Order: sequence, then C-alpha cells, then structure tokens
Amino acid sequence: MSEKARKLFDALDLNEDGELTRAEVISALRSKGLALAARGDLPFWGVGDAVGSSALFDAAVADGDAVLTFEEFAAVVDRRFGW
Repeated sequence: MSEKARKLFDALDLNEDGELTRAEVISALRSKGLALAARGDLPFWGVGDAVGSSALFDAAVADGDAVLTFEEFAAVVDRRFGW
C-alpha cells in the first residue's frame, strides 16, 4: 500500500479515529479537496462532488460496515488513482 494512500487517508480522517465514514469523506473532500489536489495528494478528477465521493466510498467498503479502514481505502485508491 502506498505512502500516498496513507497521506490521503490521514487528511480525510477528520476526527483522527483511524476510520472514515461517508459523511467524513464528503466533508473532507469539500473542505480540503482542491488543496489536496494542488499538493499532488489527490488527482484533480478525484475531487468530484458528493455523488462521486459516495461512489468511491461504496467501492472501498469491502465488508459493508459503513466505515473504511485504511486497508480498504488503500486497496481502492491505489488501483483507481494509479499509485
């Protein structure tokens, strides 16, 4: 799993509990998305809107528990973002 995935996960984990919720991902991308993309931590096309963020979240939640662990998150973003 890539260091870029770890950096992005940590930036999206607003409450720093080691898990991401759908609301947390959407909120973080709305507030930090452009800055993350400008730094190269997120592709610009990955900033998207709430629908796109929800789709990324849905693709990553492997066990259906409505929260993302780093492992679930990294498996999807590494593949989808080409890291």
